[in-house]
Amino acid sequence: MKKSIIVVVYILALILVVSCNNISKKENNSATLKEQLNLSAKDILGNPDYPAISYGGYRAKSRDVQPTISELKNDMKLLHAMGIRIIRTYNVQPNLPHASNILIAISELKKEDPNFEMYVMLGAWIDCLNAWTNETPNHEIESAQNEGEIARAVALANKYPDIVKVVAVGNEAMIRWATSYFVRPNVILKWVNHLQNLKKTGELPKDLWITCSDDYASWGGGDTSYRVKDLEDIIKAVDYVSMHTYAYHNSHYNPGFWKVPDNEQDLSDLEKVDAAMLRALDFAKTQYKNVSEYVKSVDSTKTIHIGETGWASISNGHYGINGSRATDQYKQGSYYQQLREWTSKEGISCFYFEAFDEQWKDAQNSEGSENHFGLINLKGEAKYPLWNLVDKGAFKGLTRNGVPITKTYNGDKEALLKDVLVPNTYYPR
Repeated sequence: MKKSIIVVVYILALILVVSCNNISKKENNSATLKEQLNLSAKDILGNPDYPAISYGGYRAKSRDVQPTISELKNDMKLLHAMGIRIIRTYNVQPNLPHASNILIAISELKKEDPNFEMYVMLGAWIDCLNAWTNETPNHEIESAQNEGEIARAVALANKYPDIVKVVAVGNEAMIRWATSYFVRPNVILKWVNHLQNLKKTGELPKDLWITCSDDYASWGGGDTSYRVKDLEDIIKAVDYVSMHTYAYHNSHYNPGFWKVPDNEQDLSDLEKVDAAMLRALDFAKTQYKNVSEYVKSVDSTKTIHIGETGWASISNGHYGINGSRATDQYKQGSYYQQLREWTSKEGISCFYFEAFDEQWKDAQNSEGSENHFGLINLKGEAKYPLWNLVDKGAFKGLTRNGVPITKTYNGDKEALLKDVLVPNTYYPR
């Protein structure tokens, strides 16, 4: 009888412990959700515990083929395994539900696992009149479609306040080399002010941050002709500055920093490459410094983060064998590592471009550089910058398009190094 009583007491105690644990888990889950809801862009941006990346999930040669929710969820799991905690999207166009589907995917993942964290810098695309048509773009007048784009961004920011922490008005929308669609700064200012007013009236979350993401020159870091009154007003109106810097592209358009100098001619080929990549890092740092100095001269309270920078792994154009020879996975890995180390140390968020290769960007040219900025290719292979994560088992049990994540070159570094090209010292423009 005594043994029976002891057993009953033990079982009751066990039930009590399990029940308490379950209650504790529910409380912890609720706390996790509450913490995530309360996190703001101010908490996330510049925080090394929240690495950022630019994301597009398109697999096909046309954006008409939209990634499924399941595919997007798989991508989010891969990014989470990489340590990424905030992603950048680019548009909310009505016929391209990519961004809204990403938000659905993240929302579902959070319901499945309350400890899953992923936040979004939501882009609203801005165009000039006649952009992307057969008619001549009119850069003095904005597209009538911009109003709907902003409205859709507002709706999504309100629907997913626990996920959307930043809204970016336009992408490289003020830089004049974007001849298909750029607008004057007054258009960006108009929409930034509109969103800030919605925050004041309670029609947007008050801690949502508003920015625009543009080339370093558009932020006054280069050609002084960009330093106009409307730009000053934009700097004062945004919550932070999101600038782009591309040493990779400048290896062709501004190659002075890229060419092997006379005092490095006696180095080995790999030493020449490593030295060039240090100069590429310095190039990015200089553009950041130039933007920062100008922005701070206008508004000393504004922080500056990097909305885009990256390095392509393949190019049959300006950056390949007969061009600047900037392109290969070794250089991509070097740039990625250096950028992450620098920005983490300095408290700069870097939305590295980009997570996955996307072949729609240059659909008629499979080896066009724009198709190959991703850290993971379309075959589900992690490029050299991520080999260490594969070795650590970060992607164990995860797949992309049903394929486990493996390493390019089958992980053979000697084979990879055979494709590394020394910068073209005598490269003519």
